Amino acid sequence: MSEPLKFLAALLVCAAGLMGFAQTSQADDNAVTAIDIALEPDATMIQHAKAANALLLKDFPQGFALDDTHHPHVTMLQQFVVTADLDKIYAAANNVLAAAQPTGWKLNAIKYYYIPDDKLGLGGIVVEPTSQLRQLQDQLIEAIAPFMTKNGMPAAFVSNEGGTDIQKSLIEYVANFTTVAAGEKFNPHVTIGVGNAAYLDQLLAQPFGAFTFSPVGASVYQLGTFGTARKELKALALNP
Repeated sequence: MSEPLKFLAALLVCAAGLMGFAQTSQADDNAVTAIDIALEPDATMIQHAKAANALLLKDFPQGFALDDTHHPHVTMLQQFVVTADLDKIYAAANNVLAAAQPTGWKLNAIKYYYIPDDKLGLGGIVVEPTSQLRQLQDQLIEAIAPFMTKNGMPAAFVSNEGGTDIQKSLIEYVANFTTVAAGEKFNPHVTIGVGNAAYLDQLLAQPFGAFTFSPVGASVYQLGTFGTARKELKALALNP
């Protein structure tokens, strides 16, 4: 190959590499993550949630266990956000939570509930909504609003099944969280798992032993199927 041709070939290789880099950078800039800003419950709540989860799994073994990839938590805000903004989101959420200091709160668990899905249901332990919880949610929504997007797809979630396990209803729920699950519609809870609706009806019919618990921290998670906290992205320090 002549020297001019070698030079031209080198230029083409370089140009192709730059185009690939530009496309990757653009894809990274457009990436979206489904997040959950959540309070971490203490051992009392975790014990109750895991006990209820064990009952659901006994009746419906195809459900999920509460473990290191399905963290018990109290959701304050779920949203689609631009992945490139995550560090800014961690800082904004931490500032709000540091001011609120939720680890000093006493919260009341008052009953079971579940969201029906055909013959199944997603169960949870309801936490009595307090003025502190409502105010904290309002402040988090305001702080995270600049980073929100509605362009969520299954790829924004943690999935072991290529996104096929991410429900369409979940995508819609996260995209519209501030209108369907905030304010007067805020239903703070700790998810206990998936079960047969008939069994969940039996569980709800039984007397519920109310108990008190406290948050021991807060984290930002990436969501998975059924809105579970699948991957911890950032444990918040709760310091200004």
